This record gives sequence, C-alpha cells and structure tokens, in this order.
Amino acid sequence: MARINSARVVQEVPRSNRAKYGNKKTQIDGRTFDSKREAHRYVELRRMAEAGLIEDLRCQVPFVLAPAVMVKGRKRPPLRFFADFVYSQDGKQIVEDAKGYVTEGYRIKRHLMASVLGIQVVEV
Repeated sequence: MARINSARVVQEVPRSNRAKYGNKKTQIDGRTFDSKREAHRYVELRRMAEAGLIEDLRCQVPFVLAPAVMVKGRKRPPLRFFADFVYSQDGKQIVEDAKGYVTEGYRIKRHLMASVLGIQVVEV
C-alpha cells in the first residue's frame, strides 16, 4: 500500500521471514542447524566418526573468550564463541565453523580464539 508522507510516496513492504544472510535452518537427526552448509558438514563428520576417522564429535561447543564484567554498574555476560563442531582427529582437537559469510564480529572472535585460547578455528 502506498501513501503520501511529507511530499514523498512511501511504499510499505510486507516483512519477510528471510534470514539476514540467506541461510535456511535445516533439521537432521533431531538437531536443528543454522544453515544447510552446517547440516551437510555434520553429515560428513558423522560419517567420518562412524568410519573411525574422527572421535568425540560435539556440536555448538561454547568457548569463553572473556569473563563476565561490570560496565557502568551493570553486569555484562561473558564473551563466548560457539564453535559449530569440535572433534578429535589423530589425537588433536579440531574446532570448526561452517561459514558462508564472514562477519566483523566473527573475525574478532576468531582472533580472540587464537590469541586468548591458542585455538585456530578451521572454516569450512
């Protein structure tokens, strides 16, 4: 519906439920993944685990990058990074994140994972 508002025509656009970056939630094995890419990677990793190539596969694993703090008298929660997948391969811990679009916030958290915790995040 169009209407005139202070000498301009304003077109009202119906709201869509499209995700900000175009990802589509996908459900596999009773788990809901944030994107098709993440769901497909889970299937690959699950098959690798069944074949004995990897072990201890976990999803949405939290890492605390900074503790909770008080800011202007208000308690702020800890800064966390949630890795899409964590597993062991050849005795080493692998931390993966399925990325379609790398945001500035993700870049900062990836940097903190490396500098604070000494963990390199593998992007798939």
